[in-house]
Amino acid sequence: MEPLVEIKNLSIRFPEGNSTFEAVKGISFSIGKGEIVGVVGESGSGKSMSALALMGLLPKDAEIASGSLCFQGEDLVTMKPEKRRQLCGSKMAMVFQEPMTSLNPVLKIERQVGESLRIHTKLGNAEIHERVVQALSEVGLPDPEGLCGKYPHELSGGMRQRVMIAQAMINSPSLLIADEPTTALDCVVQAQILELLRNIHRTKGTSILFISHDLNVVRALCSRVIVVYKGEIVEEGQTEDVLLHPKHEYTRHLVASIPEGEKGESSGGEILRLKDLNVFYDVRGGLFRKKGKKHVIHDLNLSAREGEIVGIVGESGCGKSTLSKTILGLHDNYTGEVKVRDGVRPQMVFQDPAGSLNPARTIGWILEEPLRLRGIRDRAERRQLVKEMLENVGLDESFAARHPRELSGGQKQRISIGVALLMDPRLVIADEPVSALDVTVQSQILNLLLKLHAEKQMTILFISHDLTSCAGSAAVSWSFTGV
Repeated sequence: MEPLVEIKNLSIRFPEGNSTFEAVKGISFSIGKGEIVGVVGESGSGKSMSALALMGLLPKDAEIASGSLCFQGEDLVTMKPEKRRQLCGSKMAMVFQEPMTSLNPVLKIERQVGESLRIHTKLGNAEIHERVVQALSEVGLPDPEGLCGKYPHELSGGMRQRVMIAQAMINSPSLLIADEPTTALDCVVQAQILELLRNIHRTKGTSILFISHDLNVVRALCSRVIVVYKGEIVEEGQTEDVLLHPKHEYTRHLVASIPEGEKGESSGGEILRLKDLNVFYDVRGGLFRKKGKKHVIHDLNLSAREGEIVGIVGESGCGKSTLSKTILGLHDNYTGEVKVRDGVRPQMVFQDPAGSLNPARTIGWILEEPLRLRGIRDRAERRQLVKEMLENVGLDESFAARHPRELSGGQKQRISIGVALLMDPRLVIADEPVSALDVTVQSQILNLLLKLHAEKQMTILFISHDLTSCAGSAAVSWSFTGV
């Protein structure tokens, strides 16, 4: 098979104090024309770095220490910047893991999805609008015409991810790099997106580099898989061969890492009650439409007792995240009753960790902030508690000196969980807390939540699109569709 992409002896390093940290260590692989190649590995393994290097999107402090990145026979490392910019978006495109940080919050969806067509084609506005509507429809978004006039914050996490996919696919690139493209999607939409990727591959012969921590998704889509561990390729081969007969110890561990958990049990009185809850969003008026309200949640009744783990499961866009914001008091457009026990201050673990971590502060400062709010003034005590929390969420103490931009998506999510838990809460609302994590870390985080639940008997409201995650950890599971 003729190679479209050839990566040879690629090493990428970052400055770390007075020395350097090698995130990618001399990896080599190729992607054939019309081939779908999967890359799997845990968070922080370096599995996304080669993709970012291909797109010219490495962080400013990253350095390609050695190696070459060839696309259609030309080395991207030595290619002139102008020519490389012409490739990105037309011949090569990428779907990112965290759509909220990739989409411009002040531009409407139509403008962002159609931007690549404006740069790389001579289509007029009417033709671009038609192509954008078609692209949004193909990725399974309802009312694509109406979505054109919306902003990213008006969409759910899953809908934003689908917008990103439409944006990447609109120019029919030769290479599509998909970095965790189905992470935030429910199982129904995930299947639709995978089928869409298959259809594009089948009809257009698009090569796909598919980066994921979900082995079942990789198995369903990819013909060949590459396993990355600590910046190195430890195993490579046909997907079925690698996953059914893993040779490397880490690959065997990855295949065996399926989240497990015991069911939570209630030990106290009622801590949260939702009665006849109806939640709305204001809909802006326009030239041809009236201002009004969108009814998101219909007549919901739900309660959670002290020490209980309650799972809420539903597809993307059904109102799960809106419900959590309503409980927290971040959304007040509702009727009915939201009652939280006096003295209880709910804490939130957000779906998109990058949006909730201060990019200007170190991880240590971010983790110390809830301790300062709790009145812990002794700096040594705060640092010790931060060190213990980093260990609890699977990170070492050196992470305290890093900034959020230096962390992978999964590592950011673990920090977000640590921030919430350091407030020593009685009620934790976990909105897709493991959606961005690889299977190994998913298991660790779910077991961590169960361990903390058992020790502190706190109440956990666990929101997910993944029924498996909820079924493994929740005492009460609600199927939530907004109605």
